[in-house]
Amino acid sequence: MLAVQDIHTYYGDSYILQGVSLKVSAGTIITLVGRNGVGKTTLIRSIIGFTPPRSGKIIFKDIDIVGLAPEQIARAGIGLVPQGRRLFPSLTVHENLIVAAHNKGPDGWAVENLFELFPRLRERSSQMASKLSGGEQQMLAIARSLMTNPDLLLMDEPTEGLAPLIVDHLGDVLFGLKEKGLSVLLVEQNLVFAQDLADYVYMMNKGEIVYESSIEEFRENTESQHLYLGI
Repeated sequence: MLAVQDIHTYYGDSYILQGVSLKVSAGTIITLVGRNGVGKTTLIRSIIGFTPPRSGKIIFKDIDIVGLAPEQIARAGIGLVPQGRRLFPSLTVHENLIVAAHNKGPDGWAVENLFELFPRLRERSSQMASKLSGGEQQMLAIARSLMTNPDLLLMDEPTEGLAPLIVDHLGDVLFGLKEKGLSVLLVEQNLVFAQDLADYVYMMNKGEIVYESSIEEFRENTESQHLYLGI
C-alpha cells in the first residue's frame, strides 16, 4: 500500500528525516513510536505533502507521490487525522463532515454511516466543532478523514489528552476499520493502545528508524524500549 524509501526532509536548514524507510501493507495497522521531537510528525507531513522530502521516494499504490500537492495526495486515497485535530471550529459537526466528502460510489462512507460509528456525533450534529469535548473532537477528526474515503489513514497521536473510556472506544473503531480493509499508519505515544492494535512497529530516534519488528517481538525487547523510549 505504502513504501517510504530513503526520504530526507528538512525544515529550512534543519535536517529532520535522515534516510527514513518503512512499509505499510494493505489491511494492516503499522505503528511508529519514539520520543517527542524525533521526527514522527515530520514523516506524516512528508507523506501527505505538507513538507515534501528533498530526496527519496514515497510510493503509494505503485505511484511516487513526492512532489504532488496535498489535495492530490488526499484524492489519491490517503486520509489524515492530524495532531491537534485541526477541525473547522466555526462549522457544525455535520458541516465538518460534508466539507470533506469525496464520492467513492455506493460502498463509500456517508454521514449516516459515520453517525452509526460515532453515535455521539449524531447527538452533536448541529453543534459547532469548537463546542465539542476533546473526545468528541477526536471522533469528528477521524470521521472527517473517513469522509474522504481513504485506502490509507495517517493518524498522528489520536489518543493524546483523551480519557481512558474514549481511548478504548477509538481502539474498537480502529480495529473495525482494519477488518474492513483500511490500512493505518499510527503515530502514538500510548504504547498499550498501539500494541493492542498494530501488526508491526517502527521506532524512530533523531530522524532515523532505529528499530523495527513485529509487535510480539517488540513487547519482549525491553532493552530497545528503555534505550529509545525511556521506559
